[in-house]
Amino acid sequence: MKGIVEERCVELGSYIVENKATVRAAAKEFGISKSTVHMDVSERLRRIQPQLYCEVREVLDVNKAQRHIRGGIATREKYRMED
Repeated sequence: MKGIVEERCVELGSYIVENKATVRAAAKEFGISKSTVHMDVSERLRRIQPQLYCEVREVLDVNKAQRHIRGGIATREKYRMED
């Protein structure tokens, strides 16, 4: 069981780096919860592959910095569609 979790962590990390994906997008792609993705890439991946962890952290930091902008755009589009 332990090997499966470690493989999933590496796959998630690679997916996030290659696609510049958000935690939500990775969770949807792999069919798991956002909490599981976050736990895998923020805690487990650090122990398994520190280099990949650093790359994932960079992508997630960019996503975090941009999320308020994406949220505002989504809200604007929502209200435009209602008009």
